[in-house]
Amino acid sequence: MSAIILDQVLTSLHVLTLPMKVKFRGIKSREIALFEGPFGWGEFSPFLEYDEVESLPWLMSGIEAAFVPAVNPIRQEISINATLPELDSKIRIAEILSWYPGCKTIKIKVGSNLPRDLARIEIVRSLAPTAKIRVDVNGNWDVNYAESALQAIFEITGEFFEYVEQPCRSIAELRELKRKLSAPIKIAGDELFRKAPDPFAVEIAGAIDIMILKAAPLGGIRRSLAIAEHHGLPAVISSALESAVGIAHELRLAAALPELRYDSGLGTGTLFVSDVGNNEISNGSISLHPLIPSAKSLSTFAALPERKTWWQDRIRNTWASGADVWLESERWKP
Repeated sequence: MSAIILDQVLTSLHVLTLPMKVKFRGIKSREIALFEGPFGWGEFSPFLEYDEVESLPWLMSGIEAAFVPAVNPIRQEISINATLPELDSKIRIAEILSWYPGCKTIKIKVGSNLPRDLARIEIVRSLAPTAKIRVDVNGNWDVNYAESALQAIFEITGEFFEYVEQPCRSIAELRELKRKLSAPIKIAGDELFRKAPDPFAVEIAGAIDIMILKAAPLGGIRRSLAIAEHHGLPAVISSALESAVGIAHELRLAAALPELRYDSGLGTGTLFVSDVGNNEISNGSISLHPLIPSAKSLSTFAALPERKTWWQDRIRNTWASGADVWLESERWKP
């Protein structure tokens, strides 16, 4: 059966290059692979620098989407946050926030330059004074720097500061930071889980208050739900900068989570010039719906033939790193 799945993935493969409106994570376009199975479309889009072992959960998440029946949803509407890259212009920031109609939470990328970060946060506060604020550091601070930076951010945001995402890289640093913080700031872990060899084995006690779940790097919806249940912390569902196909899978994770306290970071499709489908934001939410990539987008954004060959080889190599064992351990029955 596994050989049949791999063959169908490779046979139905579309490799696309989606241009972005703004630079995000240092990139101006996103190269992705889409494939079709009996239950819909799946996406495989680990960032280009990821090796086969780190890419394997991404492949299995896409296979879950395309070859495994969907998990039953608890809710049909998913409230989302706005996502703001590291920009400095008030006009540009206002434009980007307008892409998220009705959103009441704003996630702000920070971490490379504190004075500019603080100025960015002040601009956001002036434009959306009642919005909840999250900042995402991607593990770029050490403990002492994080302590002073977060205090400065808290002085600007006060009660509207919802949480800081991955301020430091290691669990030991996060635990130390949590002890040192005097302001009531919640800490969320992202890379802590999605970069871990075993997300179930992460010792989170005394380190974080919230966990960030992303179906793609964690291996799919079912595994993400199991990780959340194992750790027992409130969870935020967020994207890994996928296309509309991958976001649709993340939306199904948000729809299936037993308790969804926080707005989900699933509006990142707005960062693309054009996408393969439409996850429309209305009144701060996205509705759960089937997502089939348009034939036009599959043609318009098709990558060069040599890139398709590269991705086919990448999928074969990623599969060889442990897909058969994964399918057996998850007891999926495609």
